[in-house]
Amino acid sequence: MYRAFRARQGLRWPRDPLRSCRRCYVTDVDIEKARQYCVAQLRQSDYDSYLIRNLLPNSRRDAYDALRAFNLELVRLPELVSNPAIGQMRMQFWRDAVNNTFAGKPPKEPIMILLYKVVSQLAEMGGTPSSIKFWLLRLINTREKYMDNRPFTNLAALEDYAENTYSTLMYSNLAAVPIHSMHMDHLASHIGKACGIVAVLRGIPFLAAASPPVKSPQGASVGSGRNPVLLLPLDVMAETGLREEDVYRHGPRAEGFQDAVFKVATRAHDHLITAREMLKNLHAGESPGHEYEHHGEEQHEYPTAIPGDGDTKRDLRRGFGVLLEGVPAGDYLSRLEAQNFDPFTVKSSWKLPWRLWRAVKTQQI
Repeated sequence: MYRAFRARQGLRWPRDPLRSCRRCYVTDVDIEKARQYCVAQLRQSDYDSYLIRNLLPNSRRDAYDALRAFNLELVRLPELVSNPAIGQMRMQFWRDAVNNTFAGKPPKEPIMILLYKVVSQLAEMGGTPSSIKFWLLRLINTREKYMDNRPFTNLAALEDYAENTYSTLMYSNLAAVPIHSMHMDHLASHIGKACGIVAVLRGIPFLAAASPPVKSPQGASVGSGRNPVLLLPLDVMAETGLREEDVYRHGPRAEGFQDAVFKVATRAHDHLITAREMLKNLHAGESPGHEYEHHGEEQHEYPTAIPGDGDTKRDLRRGFGVLLEGVPAGDYLSRLEAQNFDPFTVKSSWKLPWRLWRAVKTQQI
């Protein structure tokens, strides 16, 4: 019951011999408690991810739970701190936690304990935990940069943000399988961009309203609440004649609001259409039909030999669970269209569990 996990000597992880000699023991009890914590966080605050994790093979769930719970901590951090300095300190805490976990010294923090178990097993399989570390640090850096809810100057800036957050999270899940495939990364890039854009649209009703003052445990006011923000790209707002102040005052009745949402939602839908076309072509043994714009960047370097049809189909089968993120994004866009592109009136979807199940059965998103 109290069997301990530690990185075996002679493997590529951890690479620093001075650190590898320091054994860090994590018991099965620690891991089970960490697993229960991460699953509870998803069930409470990220129900779409909770539905997805229940459709994954058991061997994939720990990695997914840890990575999605980690992202959740970063996402809600700006709402939990009263000033930017504290937010930066918390981001540094997570940065140090990731570095220490991959050095074989995880802090007594549930997400890091579960992540430590994942990377330990990945190293024993001959995988490359350093890839996961790279993506997690990039995720932290991007979340820290946008912690002040700065506006996106244009749609391209919003897509870049989505690439460095939601696509990056999908890359880390692929690395945990492990899968290192240009086609899978390409699919993850388009689906992640769609998910990032959808996340901004879903956040409009919440962020466009001022938050209440920050309270101490005793009920005293210890800081002012967050000011309302509208994260639609500035070029789209200018094109549709939308003004932030009008949204704060009039909500969805603001002139140009639904036109602006439509333009942004269309870009997310375009990415999903591209991913679906690629998936269809790859299943048919054909070329994906699109060039991967990030090919050659760090962690996106691939063997020069063209992968065989069998290799591609094997990667699709093993990594399809990662691509399921596109299903909730597509489901939200359908509901948004049904409400005439008014995010304030979009309700939760009772059809999403069935759509996820169908996606798994058909291997289509």
